[in-house]
Amino acid sequence: MQNSPRKLSDQEEVRRQARRVLEACGINPFPYAWDVSHQIAHVLESFDDSVPEPGEGEAAPFVVSLAGRMMSRRIMGKASFFDLQDASGRMQVYVRRDDLPDGFYNEVFKRLIHIGDIIGLRGFAFRTGMGEVTLHATHLELLSKALRPLPVVKEQQGRIYDEVTEKGFRYRQRYVDLTVNPDVRTVFVERARMVTALRRFLDNRGYIEVETPVLQPVYGGATARPFVTHHNALDMPLYLRIADELYLKRCIVGGFDGVYEIAKDFRNEGLSRFHNPEFTMLELYVAFKDYVWMMDLVEEMIEYVALEMHGTPSVAKGDATISFVRPWPRIPFFDALKQHTGLDLFGLDRDAIAAVAGELGLEVSAAMGSGKILDEIFGLAVEPHLLQPSFITDYPVELSPLAKKHRTVPSLVERFEMFAGGKEVCNAFSELNDPEDQRARFENQRELRADGDLEAMQTDEDYLRALEYGMPPTAGLGVGIDRLAMLMTGQSSIRDVILFPLMRPEEAL
Repeated sequence: MQNSPRKLSDQEEVRRQARRVLEACGINPFPYAWDVSHQIAHVLESFDDSVPEPGEGEAAPFVVSLAGRMMSRRIMGKASFFDLQDASGRMQVYVRRDDLPDGFYNEVFKRLIHIGDIIGLRGFAFRTGMGEVTLHATHLELLSKALRPLPVVKEQQGRIYDEVTEKGFRYRQRYVDLTVNPDVRTVFVERARMVTALRRFLDNRGYIEVETPVLQPVYGGATARPFVTHHNALDMPLYLRIADELYLKRCIVGGFDGVYEIAKDFRNEGLSRFHNPEFTMLELYVAFKDYVWMMDLVEEMIEYVALEMHGTPSVAKGDATISFVRPWPRIPFFDALKQHTGLDLFGLDRDAIAAVAGELGLEVSAAMGSGKILDEIFGLAVEPHLLQPSFITDYPVELSPLAKKHRTVPSLVERFEMFAGGKEVCNAFSELNDPEDQRARFENQRELRADGDLEAMQTDEDYLRALEYGMPPTAGLGVGIDRLAMLMTGQSSIRDVILFPLMRPEEAL
């Protein structure tokens, strides 16, 4: 059964009728192009009060051609003011009946052009008696007719309110959010600057950016549930990658000394302020290095990014300030647990660890091994306290199937996670390169899957074959780009740094 057509609002009906009238008058409401000479920000920054208006001096006036969206207007008989917004900012425009073609001001501008329409303007800049730099428009052309009105900003008990202060509306209709809330656009400009800074940092050290498969016959590189699809021509299942790790390490086997990838990963998991099933990761692998070396690199890299973005190694988080000045604390996993629970959990068996988890109010299922239970305890008791950047090191082997065993404590692995703002941002290993040890770890994961752990890894025989050809000692790193962007832009939800986050479907559009 098909959905019935959506009922149009009165304003939408008015705009559709305006379109029909424009077309009847020979005006195309969706023309092909417009010659833009300046952005608004450039006009506002470079306006010189000594430049005369036309006819007032020998020097040429500041003539410009702009394009943007009409955001408000004030009609006053034979002349009007309105606000024009482009990607760089907002500017007041003055338009006068006598400057436009005969009848255009009354019959087109006042009746058929609405707030939200995209228009092109030519004219000259001047400063009003109120001191505001303004464009005096001498030519106006409709570039795109908005058939839906923008949300109207309302004020209730001293607070600004409109539809785009409602999170669900903002995330589903990000195009409206970006239009009405320019500060949101700034967040994504800053995110882009952050990614550029990361690339510059790695490129300057000679590491090669590569691309690895998104569709994989065997998923791996993390403990997570995948999204499953089917390739018709080969009649085989494929998985959206949950990590880039195993393919990037194949590159190290093949002779690259350092490779990285900034790419989308996909995990079939729930939604939260810190989780989106489609997310962006930076993964880096460097031959002949270990996790101690990688900690030094991460400190340097994140401090560099903060300086590039803000001119300072510190960022604000609510009322607090996070400082990325090196060096950062390095705390072993079990020491952190003891510090925040008062309990020494090192060396305890699964049942004893499960009992502690139960006392802390955590639910423990039969499918959870000791490593996963410890991870749950850590997330509850330790993670929220890690506001300043800190390295948690030396994890239990059960939690890290791809990490090299600790060189002095065999039950641990050489792994660190970097936390800041109370959440994990980076994860890194001294990479496991012993193929027989790796096969045993995969076997352990297979047993966990058999016991019901749907996030346990598959055995990747081709990856094992690659290791058998020999992989040098390698340090590996994964950085959550979305979470790092949250830190660097002061956002509290991952959805505020992802342009189009996953949402439940709307019942009606």
